[in-house]
Amino acid sequence: MPLKRRGPLQLAQREVDEVEKQGDELAPVGNYDQRKQEEERRVQNIVERLKTLSLELSPPGPSTEAGLVKYSNDNEEEHVENDNNIAGDERRDLKPPSQSDARIYMVLSDFKGEQEGDLSVRKGEVLRIIRKAADGWWLAQNTKGSRGVVPKTFLKVQNLASHSNWSTVKKALSEIDATDVLSAMGAIPSGFRPSTLNKLLVEEGVTYRGSHYIQPQLSQSQLSFKDLFLDPDTGKVSLSLLWSCRMIPTPGVGVQVLSRHVRLCAFDGTQVLSNIHIIRAAYNAKSPKTWSFSPRVTGILPTLLDGDCFLRCNSVSPNLGILFELGVTFIRNSTGERGDLSCGWAFLKLTDDAGNPVPNRTYELPVNGGTPYEKDVAVEASPTRGSPSGVFQQMLQARRQPKLVVKLKSANSRTQTQLSVLPDTLLHCLNCIHLLVLHRHLLADALLMDRPTMQNADLICSPILSTFPVLLDQPDLLDALRVRKSAWLDAETNMNRAQKRDLSYLKLEFVKVYMSSVYFLLHSPSLPCYCWADPLSEEQRARVIYSGVPEVFVDGAHTHLAFDVTELTFDLLRVAW
Repeated sequence: MPLKRRGPLQLAQREVDEVEKQGDELAPVGNYDQRKQEEERRVQNIVERLKTLSLELSPPGPSTEAGLVKYSNDNEEEHVENDNNIAGDERRDLKPPSQSDARIYMVLSDFKGEQEGDLSVRKGEVLRIIRKAADGWWLAQNTKGSRGVVPKTFLKVQNLASHSNWSTVKKALSEIDATDVLSAMGAIPSGFRPSTLNKLLVEEGVTYRGSHYIQPQLSQSQLSFKDLFLDPDTGKVSLSLLWSCRMIPTPGVGVQVLSRHVRLCAFDGTQVLSNIHIIRAAYNAKSPKTWSFSPRVTGILPTLLDGDCFLRCNSVSPNLGILFELGVTFIRNSTGERGDLSCGWAFLKLTDDAGNPVPNRTYELPVNGGTPYEKDVAVEASPTRGSPSGVFQQMLQARRQPKLVVKLKSANSRTQTQLSVLPDTLLHCLNCIHLLVLHRHLLADALLMDRPTMQNADLICSPILSTFPVLLDQPDLLDALRVRKSAWLDAETNMNRAQKRDLSYLKLEFVKVYMSSVYFLLHSPSLPCYCWADPLSEEQRARVIYSGVPEVFVDGAHTHLAFDVTELTFDLLRVAW
């Protein structure tokens, strides 16, 4: 069959196809390796700019990081598939931190930027790490939004429990619990809130408990102790006496109040700076809006009722003061649900505007509604509208406002000497100060004198050091050590004047009393677990504490808990903070 003749159109189409094929062919490149590296750097710069824009436009999160890492990996696979690890270290440096890496760091020491791009920071400042580099200079961002590089040796991972309590507060305000239900029903005053300090105690572990603050605190170098010395310096001490609360609104019907109490701590307007101490109030049904406190607990009265407290705090904040949160623990009659309610709060600033300590006198503090982070909230809505016009009406309204009566006083020389031995930050009642001081002396002996070297961190065989801090979280056991029969009160009564001045004798006697009383109770299965404001549990624990004698615990017929080596060993690396 003869071939078809091709017209001009077919010939032109053929020429076009040949030209396109020639354009698709790769032209030889003379400096291939150099241009390849330049292209890789260009792609890396584009990826880095995308990461920076993503961090600026949206907060860091798992989805953002995951997308960035995936994008970076895809580009590396496309452009560096056959590369022999050229510039591999640079790519690893530019890789953002993984999701498991900590991104929030605290500055250990002041750093002043010396070159362009350095970020000047101050000690205690919190930074967010954007990129970690192998050379030790990390890209960081401060709270003001400024960015720059800082040496990683000036940083340490920020402990999530030590930063601002705002996240816990927001959770306390947003959760729906028995308090919210009662508030919606109108069963409680409008200014009542879920307890902020109770949330911190429950959700932050031991961070805000006395058992944490009595443990040794390490210095910045982690090689010595911050507030444990053989010759301690006298710190700043403030003694407060909780007297009474007046005109405190009562919860409405449908709830049974299990405890009326005041939680107090050192506070600077933003953060809690000490342990949270609890004092239970006495209540008279004839005067339901008045709470009273024992000005000084002596004899067999419980420590939980002691309104005579001391505060040691090494904060230099100009807004340092004492936060008082009035609260009730209740149970709903209909459902049996427990709750912890804040009836208001008061704040006593410990310095004036010039930075001088406030005078020692009695203060009547107004009780505010809401939480310490809310302002201008009334505890209870006033039934009258408008402001009172007459002077007499103003006086009557002022008398109806909730008040907290607190007295500041100075410590005598003996008490100041005892307080100087205690940790730099601690809030507790005065009637237990002698027990805390003896424990502190034993701790100093074990850590500063008896260790082979200051760098030795082996376990220390000391039952009292390993278990005594628990007593600060269980006040009934602290009372058992203080006033129970054959306890420290009896031992002190039988001492003569010379023995009371002999520190070595006091320490030996303290260990003997502790091991023969409270130590057995801590490991007794008949002692129920400590539960705050649980009348049944408190009654059962009191029965075991005050009716049991040491002979019962060594009886073969008595049941015991399984032995744990932590009962005898003091682990410095675990408890130091």
